[in-house]
Amino acid sequence: MFRFLTIASSAILVYSAVYAQDSSIRMGGAIPPEVDAIYERGLTYLASSQTAEGTWRGRAENGITGLCLMAFLASGEDPNFGRYRQNVKRAVRSLITNQDDSGFLPNSMYHHGFAMLALAEAYGTVDEASLWDGSEGENKRQSIAKTLEQAVALAVKAQKANRWGGWRYSPTSTDADTSVTGSVLMGLLACRNAGIAVPDESIESALVYMQRNTASSGFVAYSGGIGGGGQSMARSAVATLVYAVSHKREWEEYEAALGHIAERLDHRETAHTHYFYYYMAQALFQGDPIAWDKWNRSTARMLAEQQADNGSFSGSYGEAYGTAMSLLALALNYRFLPIYERF
Repeated sequence: MFRFLTIASSAILVYSAVYAQDSSIRMGGAIPPEVDAIYERGLTYLASSQTAEGTWRGRAENGITGLCLMAFLASGEDPNFGRYRQNVKRAVRSLITNQDDSGFLPNSMYHHGFAMLALAEAYGTVDEASLWDGSEGENKRQSIAKTLEQAVALAVKAQKANRWGGWRYSPTSTDADTSVTGSVLMGLLACRNAGIAVPDESIESALVYMQRNTASSGFVAYSGGIGGGGQSMARSAVATLVYAVSHKREWEEYEAALGHIAERLDHRETAHTHYFYYYMAQALFQGDPIAWDKWNRSTARMLAEQQADNGSFSGSYGEAYGTAMSLLALALNYRFLPIYERF
């Protein structure tokens, strides 16, 4: 949701230029031309490389399917009548039919979190009356809401068995890390925003785990420890994002993590770079619109140079992953997904 500045009439003459720029950044203004070009080419690649089953390159990994689905949903194309409606439907059907009897969206809690997030963004926008094409079998058909309810229940059950109050790779893991926890937590927050019941204590417990791992410097530890440490800007971006979307902007840890990333806009991760782009974009967008605008323009230029001739981006988990993550790093320019609203 957008916050409008209330300005006293006596100050109108002195603030107009600065405020106009800030308002444009907050509410959406001119989209850098390279963003549209990158996004269109990327979606063309994803559309052409999707399998008939709704996955990408034969990898039935729900997190990657979810990220690709979000890239389509974020573009502004109508998911029911637009050019990519069949790609959207195939991806949604794939996520629903690949859920197991326990509610798990395999093959790890990373995938579970990203798949929950994607389905929550699809919920209420995808017309389920035309979702099923008859190829999946009667016993596989289920509503998006039911799938999300089961996914939430699985996440809550896994968390209750976890001594840290977070999540790691398996639903039965007893240890946790801030990266997987961030993925699952964002999925749960998206479900809650969509109207799916999520226990408050589950959200709060995960936030306390993130809080314990955030140092006063803004560094965020990977797992277990207390007080931060390490050099991953991506983890600081994850923490910034979950604090903002969870309405914890008054926390010292939020201010520390946001300050840490906003002061280092030229930083580039050497490992898992697309993961970093994805979270850095959202964290800055939520926390510092001016910093996001600067970072966004720089990143768009960089991605324009990295995009392959076929529209794809290479990634540590394949081209579909690299392409979806790169597009989602730019998708905030369009501001269509509910999770991309400013909280």
